[in-house]
This record gives sequence, structure tokens and C-alpha cells, in this order.
Amino acid sequence: MAEFMNVGKIVNTHGIRGELKIMPLTDFPEVRFAKNAELYLFTPDNHPVLVHVESARLHKNMYIVRLKEYGNINEVEKFKGGIAKVSKENLAELEENEYYFHQIVGCTVVTEEGENLGTISEILTPGANDVWVVKTAAGKEILLPVIDDVVLDVDVNEKLVKVHLMEGLL
Repeated sequence: MAEFMNVGKIVNTHGIRGELKIMPLTDFPEVRFAKNAELYLFTPDNHPVLVHVESARLHKNMYIVRLKEYGNINEVEKFKGGIAKVSKENLAELEENEYYFHQIVGCTVVTEEGENLGTISEILTPGANDVWVVKTAAGKEILLPVIDDVVLDVDVNEKLVKVHLMEGLL
């Protein structure tokens, strides 16, 4: 079965013409909700439906998305509370040194001296830069700012991240 990545939460319907209000969960909403983009809408009971974007506009941090396949509020009611996804094959090509969350979570983190710090358990996005949460073998959490001074090398194939521990990080 195809693997899917979330790109938006279907918050509500919008108007009577079958538009959906979608909260983006993606770094590339302008790509995901572009005209003719292919989305899989999962109903709350997890049933996927392939749809195509007719148009989308940003409104109060939400995308109002009109689909080619639907033109009536009654037809899209079932998607309310569901999730918009794309198939993994459709992931956007990233620039060098950019990664998807699913590629980073689970990576082993080692210092430049080769000391194993633990595994990345989650990614926080508080503001200027992301923060990778590293769970140590002892169950402690280390917060690593994702900046060039700290993250030296990321090998998503080997699931290995090499870091420089700046003073005060531990």
C-alpha cells in the first residue's frame, strides 16, 4: 500500500459550493494546494479519496480549497475532521540540507568525538530555527537547536546525525 504524508487538517466546509477549509501541516502549502495538485482526502474513518485542486486561497492562516470533483457542500461534508495527504512519491524535492520530519525522527545523534547522545524523538518548531529533541539512553532529553554551528552532518540513509556540542547545550 502507498505511504502517505499529511499536508493539512480538514477543519470545516466553507460556503455551499463544496469548498473545504484546510489548516496546512506542510512547509510547502503553495505547492500542495496549487491548481491541479493531487491530494488524498482521508475521511475521519480513514477512507482515502483521490481529488484534484481546482483553486485555493489563503484566508486567516487556512487554505480555502475548491476541488474539481465536488461542487456542493453536501458532497464534502464527509471530509470534515479528516486529513489531506499526498503520496510519498509526490514529496517535494528539497534543497540540500533540508529534510522531512519523518527522515529526522529516529536518527541516532553522535558528537564529533563519536560519543552516542541518543535518538531524535521529536522536532519542535518554536520560531527562528527548529529544535531536535534527543532522548538519551538514560531517558533524559537534550534540546538541539538546528543551526549550522551545532548540526555538522545529517545522513538520512544511515539515520545518523553528527553534532558539535556548544557550551551549555547539555
